[in-house]
Amino acid sequence: MYIDPIIIQYPEALEKDRFVIATYYCATKRNTNMMKFAAALACEQTCGTWIQVPQETAEVREKCIGRVVGVYETPAYQIEIPNDVEERHFIIRIAYPTGNFGNAQFAMLLSAVIGNISSSGKVKLLDLEFPDSFLNEFQGPKFGVPGIRKLLGVYDRPLLNNMIKPCTGLSPEATAALAFESAVGGVDVIKDDELISNPVHCPLVERVKAVMAALKRADEEKGEKTLYAFNITDKTENLRDNAYRAIEAGANALLLNYNSVGLDASRMIAEDKNINVPILGHSDYTGAVYESPWSGMSATLIGATLPRMAGMDMIIALTPYGKFPMMMDTFVDSGYKMLSPLGNLKAVFPMPGGGTTQGHVEDVVKKFGNDVMIASGAGIHGHPMGPRAGAKAFRQAIDAAVSGQNMLEAAKQHKELQAAFDAWGYYQENKTGIFDLKG
Repeated sequence: MYIDPIIIQYPEALEKDRFVIATYYCATKRNTNMMKFAAALACEQTCGTWIQVPQETAEVREKCIGRVVGVYETPAYQIEIPNDVEERHFIIRIAYPTGNFGNAQFAMLLSAVIGNISSSGKVKLLDLEFPDSFLNEFQGPKFGVPGIRKLLGVYDRPLLNNMIKPCTGLSPEATAALAFESAVGGVDVIKDDELISNPVHCPLVERVKAVMAALKRADEEKGEKTLYAFNITDKTENLRDNAYRAIEAGANALLLNYNSVGLDASRMIAEDKNINVPILGHSDYTGAVYESPWSGMSATLIGATLPRMAGMDMIIALTPYGKFPMMMDTFVDSGYKMLSPLGNLKAVFPMPGGGTTQGHVEDVVKKFGNDVMIASGAGIHGHPMGPRAGAKAFRQAIDAAVSGQNMLEAAKQHKELQAAFDAWGYYQENKTGIFDLKG
């Protein structure tokens, strides 16, 4: 077997500023030659095909071909393959020249790193490493964690988010009434559900006007500011107009289903100089990309790193607490990806949601500290004492978690928190495992 040495390179030999490095998990047949397989992936996603064509010159290959910079088998068979092994598992790292993408964009980046090879069987994109020269082309979040804290004037605790429930079917007036109650109860950021944007029964502009009037009253009553993220998800050609009309009507935040509309379309809105309000990114449709253990891409990429690069200021993160299957490891890793350094891009708020209740607050704060936005829908609107009490119960739980107070003792002091624990329990993690303890 011959493999052109230009394809197989150590990372130290790369001009790192020229390459995006992709890390894959691959599973193959017992007799697969993984060096040849990795080289085939690198060729397929750059300048090669299944045979070498005359125009694939040495100059073209040097400039454009992918480089295999790592192939690691797990477990690491070095001497022989046991007789009972039918499938082998590898981590493969491939460096792609950034010049292949044309410019810093998502469409061609993803076409390169998980394009045709997404149809190659058990190949999953785990991570991407970007040179600073590439990251610097992305504006990223306008606000992020520091900007949203400055807008709200809140610096010393986790923030609280509420999704309006029911998801859709409400009029502008009914939406505003629920927003008022949750805001007065202490919610910092309220959001439209991802399932409502501009329907006939609740037009966007009418909804903005009704909700913002209600929040003005709520803010005066509670003495705090509230943001409301209005969903502008639509056809690409309508996104900018939806954003402009919402802001003109008084919107102080926006929401995008970033994977549904596309990362480049989301970036277009985030980097628009006329759109100077925070943008909440919803993870709708990302499960279709990450849920398979064998293919697609990791939840941390599609659910954290890429939408952060696209300019989302806060991002919904599904949790292992509620109604969706999400491993605790994946949940925590995704949150850290939103908060950890990434070139010049601001950190963004992870928003744990999808069945989060007051009983989960302590665990969330232990994992992320103060820079997290706890997101709840039914935990507020389904509270036995109503949405205002549901929001109060969350704030009571947040205050207890930040101060280190025993959560069950805090519940004895607050009827709203006690009612939440009675309804849904109190989540704890200890040395013997994870369990629910009824309040």
